[in-house]
Amino acid sequence: MKQPKVSIIILNYNGLTDTIECLESLKKITYPNYDTIVVDNDSAGDDVKVLREKYGNYLHIVENDKNYGFAGGNNIGMRYALTNSNPDYLLLLNNDTVVDPEFVTEMVKVTESDPAIGAAVAKIYLYHKPNRLESVGSKINMWRGQCFRIGWMRKDTEQYEKLRELDAAATNSLLITKGVIQNVGFFDESYFIYLDDADYCVRVRRAGYKIVYVPKAKIWHKVGASARRVTGLPYYYLARNNFRFMRQHATKWQYRCFLAYFFVCHLWLMTGAYLIYFRSLRVLLGFYRGVRDGLFNSTAAAKFYGGN
Repeated sequence: MKQPKVSIIILNYNGLTDTIECLESLKKITYPNYDTIVVDNDSAGDDVKVLREKYGNYLHIVENDKNYGFAGGNNIGMRYALTNSNPDYLLLLNNDTVVDPEFVTEMVKVTESDPAIGAAVAKIYLYHKPNRLESVGSKINMWRGQCFRIGWMRKDTEQYEKLRELDAAATNSLLITKGVIQNVGFFDESYFIYLDDADYCVRVRRAGYKIVYVPKAKIWHKVGASARRVTGLPYYYLARNNFRFMRQHATKWQYRCFLAYFFVCHLWLMTGAYLIYFRSLRVLLGFYRGVRDGLFNSTAAAKFYGGN
């Protein structure tokens, strides 16, 4: 029996060491019918040269002329795969992950079992605490405008061994069917980074597809590896996109409830957390600029002191 073709797409941006470790683990997977595409988002160093020399024909490398963000970079990778590889599935994989050899096999097996499944996500462990979970999918609270990781920092117990349907899933290891791409489209590039995955999952579910968690598919994720430097830019997009997501997907009353919760509670909690934990004016400034631009639906570029 022929296995469906899977194109694995990895986005690299100044993360050569992580990308190499990810690829080394990926070369050990047991699934026979796949290809690997690395999209380089205009890294500053010699990442592309090193990857070409080290991996040769194992990789297809797409070299972008600028940083298109997470959403744009993955869209470029998916379009490349659909044009050049004709896959049945697209698998988005973070470059700061290490994978179990069976993870693709398990994800495809589950997705093939039900034509209503449009996307699947693996069980994600913490790389530096390998017996602790990062998430087994996500739950969205539309009244607070929050996307919660299910199982965060929990031990991997029996309750996480069951297949389950999800509100959303992070793109750390998201398997998407070709049919979903044809019917739903690609990521919304206006998000650039953060909550683009939640937005996409909402659109997938509204199109009538299921998103499922596959407990036997396992990966380990280096949380925050793509944003190690303490700058304001990630917190700008987290705040701005929070408003963007709610404006697009919440009902009128859900959006009003979100605004009340955000300004009465969340804004002050985050202000305290950023000042105490990071002790950085850059982070706080980025967050406040994001709140401003999100509230007034600004599409201006995130240019501020400490941005990047």
